[in-house]
Amino acid sequence: MSFDFDAVVVGAGAVGLACGRAMSRRSLTVLVLEKEPHIGQGVSSRNSEVIHGGLYYPTGSLKARFCVEGRRALYAFLDSRKIDYRRCGKLVVATAEDEVDHIEAIFNQATINGVEGLEHLTGAQARALEPALNAHAAILSPESGLFDSHGYMLALQGEIEDAGGSVVVDTPFEAAEPLTGGGFRVQAGGEAETTVTTRLLVTAPGLSSQAVAGQIAGYPVEDIPTGYLGKGVYFRLTGAAPFQRLIYPPPVPGSTGAHYRRDLGGQGVFGPDLEWVEVEDYAVDPTRVVAFERHIRRFWPGLPDGALTPDYAGIRPKLHGPGEPQPDFQLKGRDDHGIDGLVALFGIESPGLTSSLAIGEAVAAMLGHD
Repeated sequence: MSFDFDAVVVGAGAVGLACGRAMSRRSLTVLVLEKEPHIGQGVSSRNSEVIHGGLYYPTGSLKARFCVEGRRALYAFLDSRKIDYRRCGKLVVATAEDEVDHIEAIFNQATINGVEGLEHLTGAQARALEPALNAHAAILSPESGLFDSHGYMLALQGEIEDAGGSVVVDTPFEAAEPLTGGGFRVQAGGEAETTVTTRLLVTAPGLSSQAVAGQIAGYPVEDIPTGYLGKGVYFRLTGAAPFQRLIYPPPVPGSTGAHYRRDLGGQGVFGPDLEWVEVEDYAVDPTRVVAFERHIRRFWPGLPDGALTPDYAGIRPKLHGPGEPQPDFQLKGRDDHGIDGLVALFGIESPGLTSSLAIGEAVAAMLGHD
């Protein structure tokens, strides 16, 4: 039979758009469905815009592979499209002797992961780079950076549309049904409800991943992982930014921890922390500043009193709850759920933004388009 599209992608965040772009590059006709009024309004717009080097992730994991591959591809993409970024580098800092073993383990893992240019620094060497820093020792990752994530997503959308595809907003995915002989019938809502047919289906809707999988007829319920909401808030610094590089203390369980960045506008921003929540709520509780100040003064003792103002919050689509080990990305194909032509993505949190181009390529390969 003939189909309206070769591929439908659910979700127009960075990962969904990267999947659409990967398939468009293979001369497939692509439709991307987004429930929000604009692209990238969910997880993709409520993060640090950090380009991660690939330091922390376990050997052989998808996170380790996709972060390194994705970061290399991302810098090349940003250069070719003249999208704003700054390869400022990252310092992972031990603020006391008892944190040195922790950052040494990070150095060893990053080396295994193939991260380039890593350096051990003494406290004095770290302070020579960043004089306001409290550091007993540090690791320098020169490949880490920051970028304009919205400009990036607009460029991905442009490539899909230049190839003849479409990215439609205000159009929530409502259901999909596998067709006899292959392909899917997809129902989309919004003001102009519509039904389309597609040969391939990719679901990458971030926080809605579990709900969307449950709306696909025949998707085994037992194959849908439990989702958790990990909220993180950010505080912005009033006054001059104290550091040029990203500053990261050792990670905390479940997260890389609240860190510092000098954003592309030149202002200092700290976050995110981690709070487990039951519902989507993007309010920033100003009382969390107390914990932020205590945390920040470990590596920046010169933080002035009252210099932090509430900024914004994000929620990460986690596949683990409090006290549980942080799992890998999940890209579920036919071998998992038994449905031909479907790839469902779950738990695409950090480093998902950095990894997005690599994830898109992997999804295309899973669907038979290497």
